[in-house]
Amino acid sequence: MIQFEEKIWFWALLIIPLIIVGFLVLQFWKRKTQKKFANSALLKQLSPNKSTFKPVLKVIVLCLAFACFIVALVNPKMGTKLESVKREGLDIVFAVDVSKSMLAEDMAPNRLDKAKQLVTQVINSLASDRVGIIAYAGKAFPQLPITTDYGSAKLFLQSMNTDMLSSQGTAINEAIKLSTTYYDENLDTNRVLIIISDGEDHTEASLEIAEEASSQGIKIFTVGVGDTKGGPIPLKQNGVLQGYKKDKNGETVITKLDEETLINIAQAANGFYINGTSTQKVVDKIKTELDKLDRSELESQQFADFEDQFQWFLGFGLLFVLIDLLLLDRKTAWLKKLNLFNENL
Repeated sequence: MIQFEEKIWFWALLIIPLIIVGFLVLQFWKRKTQKKFANSALLKQLSPNKSTFKPVLKVIVLCLAFACFIVALVNPKMGTKLESVKREGLDIVFAVDVSKSMLAEDMAPNRLDKAKQLVTQVINSLASDRVGIIAYAGKAFPQLPITTDYGSAKLFLQSMNTDMLSSQGTAINEAIKLSTTYYDENLDTNRVLIIISDGEDHTEASLEIAEEASSQGIKIFTVGVGDTKGGPIPLKQNGVLQGYKKDKNGETVITKLDEETLINIAQAANGFYINGTSTQKVVDKIKTELDKLDRSELESQQFADFEDQFQWFLGFGLLFVLIDLLLLDRKTAWLKKLNLFNENL
């Protein structure tokens, strides 16, 4: 595994395009200036040993030297061995509603973006727990398996949208069912499922499934996003509002936050419900409840003993600089005989 110590130096790679542009501008200016004094045939006769390929080669070598020096400044490090790391934590799965009703803007900027914000802030408050993510609408989809990589979790979270599942509707029971497959049966960990939804459940099996999940040791926390007064579902194309979703009778569909369903599901699995309007209150409440649970010992593999690799790139950089200094603009005899670049024409 490779790590980069000073990633900011990657910006210095922008020097390379500047070198190339500068070289092209210089060549253009030289040719334009030379044409004022003599044509190309006469110039070849006046300087028969001047190579047209060597300047290009020198620029390529110079760019390689700069690239090597910059990578050396970044200081890549390579992990040389794996070691087991033991930590104490919980297994937490987030189930995020991605049905079309989550596009309603009764909670700014919309329900889905608010849900992503809530999950991100909860993850930021964690330390050694493992997290997983489920997306669900009419069906549930495993977005990210249980992991300790919070960066990946937030990356996968931001990619979620209402078009990722073709099956529309809101089947919370499908998300609960899928969550039961996330937890490791061989590990005796406290298991938590956090459902973020507007609560519009189009099935009647959620309470029964929640009770089954509770019997397997899963606590369910539910977070409601939306307004109980409801709001229309906007239809947008390229970010431009085209109208609002309508029912079969041509009436605008109003989607409302169903807190009662979310409360019942949470109670069926020894959890709690909280309204998601205030992000800080949600994070504080979940953090408080998670701290009440016993954290089990988890074991994971990670790379250790990272060794600096900058010296290799520094060495290659110096080699390319030396090559650049030794390369002259004159034709090399053996290259001239081979005529690889049609320089004798």
